[in-house]
Amino acid sequence: MTDARTDPLPDRVRPDVAHNARVWNHWLGGRDNYPVDREVGDRVTAMYPSIGEVARADREFLGRVVRHLAGDVGIEQFLDIGTGLPTAGNTHEVAQHTAPGSRVVYVDNDPIVLAHARALLTSSPEGATAYVEADARRPEEILRAAGPTLDLGKPVAVMLLGILNFVLDTDEARHIVRTLMDAVPSGSHLVLTHPTLELGGEANEAAMRFWNENATPPITARGRAEFATFLTGLDLLEPGIVSCARWRAEPWAPLVAQFGAVARKP
Repeated sequence: MTDARTDPLPDRVRPDVAHNARVWNHWLGGRDNYPVDREVGDRVTAMYPSIGEVARADREFLGRVVRHLAGDVGIEQFLDIGTGLPTAGNTHEVAQHTAPGSRVVYVDNDPIVLAHARALLTSSPEGATAYVEADARRPEEILRAAGPTLDLGKPVAVMLLGILNFVLDTDEARHIVRTLMDAVPSGSHLVLTHPTLELGGEANEAAMRFWNENATPPITARGRAEFATFLTGLDLLEPGIVSCARWRAEPWAPLVAQFGAVARKP
């Protein structure tokens, strides 16, 4: 893994403006971030001390979901949109450990993530892993680019973890989800996480306002009712819409202000 603090900067990187992928990396204890990312990340932490727990819970949710889908459900194709910087327990690592033939396509449009894509482009001999540079707001482009790696005629797990919160218009966010799920067959699954001011997250409102004034891209929270509209027409898996930390986790798992849900396309 390269270090964003010392390596040459890829084109389009703004080391003077905090960016979500690098700040998230800082909250997870990574090294691929710049002073501005750590400064903004620490300010957000001071305003909303549980943000680090949210980041870790989101990552642990990913692991539990991928193990369930690859192991219990038999899904062997994953489209991970808004993957962020590589860290421990990436989707392909978890999936291919469980089902070695799994095929994974990562999607992101952040230049730092692109610079680190080589860390993602590893695979079990039986499976495949690819990286697509694309914007979540262009789902048709994502589907075309994923075609060479994924068979869209077979079930796919479409993963949108902590990404729809950067699509401020809810109608546009719904369109993204609908376009992706319309393109995959019955038996496919949708995996979502999203920050909320519910679940004890009221203090996050000021932190999000600070973020939007000092970092990029801008972010929004959504309530349970609005989040549920992304799952319309799909069969929600138990335990439904919950704090992502408590999705099929131990009973004593902490509550974090991040919704998590998994649903199956009938």
